[in-house]
Amino acid sequence: MSDFLRTRAGKQFLCLLVLGLALWLLGIELQFQQNLLGFLEAYRSYGAEAVVLALNIGGAMSFLYSIFRIYDLRKEMDLRAKAQARADWTATHDHLTKLPNRYAFERRLFGRRQMRSSDDDGEPEDQTVTVFSVDLDGFKKVNDLVGHKGGDALLIEVARRLSALGDVGCVYRFGGDEFIVVATGLTREREEKFARMIIHALTRPIHIGSLPAEVGASIGYATTTMADANLEEAAHCADLAMYEAKSQGPNRYFAYEEAMQNKVTERAALESKLRAAIQENEIRPFYQPLINLRSGDICGFEALARWTDNDGISIPPPAFIGIAEETGMITELFENLLKQACLDARHWPDHITLSFNVSPVQMEDKLLATRILRILAKGQLPPHRLEIEITENALIQEPEIAALILDELHGAGVQIALDDFGTGYSSLAQLARYRFDKIKIDKSFVATYGSEERQEKIVRAMLGLGRSLGIKTTAEGIEEHSQLVYLVNHGCDIGQGYLFGKAVPADQAIAFIASRESDLPSLNQA
Repeated sequence: MSDFLRTRAGKQFLCLLVLGLALWLLGIELQFQQNLLGFLEAYRSYGAEAVVLALNIGGAMSFLYSIFRIYDLRKEMDLRAKAQARADWTATHDHLTKLPNRYAFERRLFGRRQMRSSDDDGEPEDQTVTVFSVDLDGFKKVNDLVGHKGGDALLIEVARRLSALGDVGCVYRFGGDEFIVVATGLTREREEKFARMIIHALTRPIHIGSLPAEVGASIGYATTTMADANLEEAAHCADLAMYEAKSQGPNRYFAYEEAMQNKVTERAALESKLRAAIQENEIRPFYQPLINLRSGDICGFEALARWTDNDGISIPPPAFIGIAEETGMITELFENLLKQACLDARHWPDHITLSFNVSPVQMEDKLLATRILRILAKGQLPPHRLEIEITENALIQEPEIAALILDELHGAGVQIALDDFGTGYSSLAQLARYRFDKIKIDKSFVATYGSEERQEKIVRAMLGLGRSLGIKTTAEGIEEHSQLVYLVNHGCDIGQGYLFGKAVPADQAIAFIASRESDLPSLNQA
């Protein structure tokens, strides 16, 4: 009833009720009843009683109509309130998992700000509020394996498990495979324990039909107090910690530290500088020699990206290559470097090849082979002089697309090398499925020569595998003569490393070729 009285109709009803009470009191004061009886007595012969009776009946009917109308209005208000409640629930909840969504989280923020500005002290101001940002590891693979319906079923089960750990209404789905959990009153030790509990709950197999699926979880968390109630800032900090955990590998958790914000700020500045550097072609290819270990001749150069910014600071490739991959700038960077490398390779003898790395991200591009062949044609470099290096991890993302790309490149005469052999997924399976012209033994195996017998046996097995399959082998990271002697004695075809030379600019690469060719005759005569 209180809701009705706050409406316009309710206020009108109250006004009429007050007015009626006032008129009733006024009638008593003016002896209205006695005067009315006298009037009826005086005009009885004229039908005054019938008129008064009609007025009374009309008033009674009006009163009953008002009662019915009030009842209808109240019912209509209830229906409208329920409809509004349903619409509000739909707007603030995820339709798949039925969890509160990002909008509900923002409304909770608004509610906390209002609570903080009020005098309500129902909760202690020094009570901690911890926001956990949870991102699933390996969800895309599971989604590709079981389909979108299976992926939806997995998300529903993840939501159920998180809700079993958190309080009611404190687990949110922000979209995709990202979830937020809000917990209060946790100590530092209990925060870590809670993060481990989440990982343990989510890493247990989830059965989708008859197929067991497994995912991991990367978690970041940040803490505020009820006095601050700045959950928005805490959620942002938790996200930063989650990204840090994700970069360290699956099933990790990190608490937010200020250094993480500094890292993000530095990364944003580096991204801006990288975008400008790509547009201005400031990132140049350097060339590291590939040596034929049987003859000692130069058989090729591997192009490696090098960037020195306007301040003269050399930025390491892992720092900017990763950003280029994440931001989608890798395609433009790749094309710029390959164009320049093709122009530089035209000044080398015809038997010297150009080796060029392809990012795993690019292997998802169906037009990659077309892009490469177009650049070769424009740069007038024969396809057989180009060798594309692909890591094993790049082949497992989109294997069907990878197969099409490799077949098209092979058909045009481009050579394909399997890079970092032995460090990725299912090396032998990759050799069986795809056709490669060369395998490159990762430098981590070469570096442990003489110190780990197991690693030596693995290198020996790789070299034997290459010979049995008729595939040339390249050893990376050769820095000592003992490593070179070992590899030559066991049949390695090509060597690469600081023992032969570091990556140098194009003009120094030409000078290196000239000096190497002049040194070889004297070495052979000796």
